[in-house]
Amino acid sequence: MAEIALERTSGILNPKASENKFRLERYAPSADLQFFVARYWTIHWDLTNQPPFTQEVISYPCVNLVFERNNTRIWGVDSGKFARTLDGKGQVFGIKFRPGAFYPFLKSPVSALTDRSIFFSDFFGFSSEALEEQMHHLSDDDMREVAENFLRERLPERDPNVDLLNEIVDCIIAERKITKVDDLVAGFGMNKRSLQRLFSQYVGVSPKWVIQRARLQEAAEQLSVQSGADYSEIALRLGYFDQAHFIKDFKAVIGKSPAEYAKSAVGR
Repeated sequence: MAEIALERTSGILNPKASENKFRLERYAPSADLQFFVARYWTIHWDLTNQPPFTQEVISYPCVNLVFERNNTRIWGVDSGKFARTLDGKGQVFGIKFRPGAFYPFLKSPVSALTDRSIFFSDFFGFSSEALEEQMHHLSDDDMREVAENFLRERLPERDPNVDLLNEIVDCIIAERKITKVDDLVAGFGMNKRSLQRLFSQYVGVSPKWVIQRARLQEAAEQLSVQSGADYSEIALRLGYFDQAHFIKDFKAVIGKSPAEYAKSAVGR
């Protein structure tokens, strides 16, 4: 059985509302693919005789290859809020690449994929129909095996910039004291313009975007489970200088103020 990749639920908005609507599973990649792949994920849903359900997500700075019947695509980073409506019965299998790790496959700036997707056939040059049909009848473990064999046949050379970018992204997530790009410049001894170009070319979004997204994902996660949250305390803990800037950023991305989101997320 594949190893399950355990991690936080950051990025999934209103997780309580999604209970009993779909099943999400995450799996770690095999050792030989860990340089390129962050994880595999599957979603299964059966809403037969139920109304459609829309799930909103604020994404990580990663490219995903998503296998779905008649709709297999490569999805770039969504700079805003992504929404997917589930209807009827279905499943998807996703390959989430590490930040920057799709660049060696693409061999051109990943920023061209930001806020858009491209069909499997347009990128790989052949139809995804056979793979979709095969995966539709398999278990999660077997889908993972098919996906890994597919990747192994197409692996590019490893690019050292991928490890550097992941070190930077991991640092942003772990260190709340990092609130601006200048903090990264000082911490990693890099020229600011070079750092911004590296993120644009390999990740598709700016380092400033990654910093803000990491903080907002953590805030949304806290607000979805914490009753009576102190917004000024959350803002301070996440590195914001004042509550007003935190509320402005949160509402710009999530579409609701922290108070409105908390009320809808925990039902109070």
